[in-house]
Amino acid sequence: MTLERWTLALEAGEISLPDGPVLVMGARGDADYAALGPVVCVQGFAPDHDRLAARGLTVSPDLPEGDSYAAALVQIVKAKAGTMSAIVEALGALRPGGLLMVDGQKDEGIEAIQKILRGAIEIAGSYSKAHGKLIWLIRPDHLPEAALGWLAEPVETEEGYLTVPGGFSADGPDRGSELLVALVPQLSGRVADLGAGWGYIAGEVLGEQDGIETLDLIEADHAMLEAAATNIDDPRARFHWADVTRFQPDAAYDAIVANPPFHIGRHADPGLGRAFIAAAARMLSPRGRFFMVANRHLPYEDALKASFGTGRLLGELEGYKIYEAAKPKRQASTAKDALRR
Repeated sequence: MTLERWTLALEAGEISLPDGPVLVMGARGDADYAALGPVVCVQGFAPDHDRLAARGLTVSPDLPEGDSYAAALVQIVKAKAGTMSAIVEALGALRPGGLLMVDGQKDEGIEAIQKILRGAIEIAGSYSKAHGKLIWLIRPDHLPEAALGWLAEPVETEEGYLTVPGGFSADGPDRGSELLVALVPQLSGRVADLGAGWGYIAGEVLGEQDGIETLDLIEADHAMLEAAATNIDDPRARFHWADVTRFQPDAAYDAIVANPPFHIGRHADPGLGRAFIAAAARMLSPRGRFFMVANRHLPYEDALKASFGTGRLLGELEGYKIYEAAKPKRQASTAKDALRR
């Protein structure tokens, strides 16, 4: 197993840790923090949060208020705005003279982050290994004014929605979601939005359709879900912070809509969309329908055929495909199993 860069830097004597727990911003579910001693993890992405909690680590979706630390580690994320906001939050939680470490891969943008930091705060050192870099600095008594500008603030779209800076579709609804809203037919009963983001699809569908009894927004990103809860005040909306692929509804859905993600970090992974398709089939009633939008080049047809008995293309335009699928096979097999018992 490859050791983490902070472990190697500590073992090499490049850095030393002060006493006390280490704050870890953007903590990852599979990262090894043993060399840091006690850690307080901040992670708003449900799959990583759940893995950290299962390991017995202290973890919260948001930075705990009122605590101060002598050391902090920030693991960078795909969006530069999200990383810089996490860095300034960590600086604010550090005591003056505290140690801030920032770690990331080159293809995640660690070099660009280092350049930004160097323009505002003196870099104390760095350690390169395994196509990435750990950089560290000492928190000054007073944070430079430039650092205060790194804190990400919500943005309001033309439609009146608040979005999450650095998150998906931060500048407003993406075209795929708009097309799905335009082409989805009238829905009724219990509905879910898988990977609901900051609530655009759910908000628009609720605003246009009276036949929906409840609409569950299921979203793994805690900040996104908080934005969705701010954006939607319809009493039919219910908000669930959860991993879509593991979520268990209290009853089957009559319809599901989704604009699935297809990236892990900076890398495309159609497997995420396939997992959403399988999850939709599992959550739907035997007569339930699934409506999904995807980029035209993504190969989801086989996954749809594997999970649903019927399907059709509602539209193909502007680089997107909008699908409708029905007769979820998971429900059919479950019913047969029940009869055999």
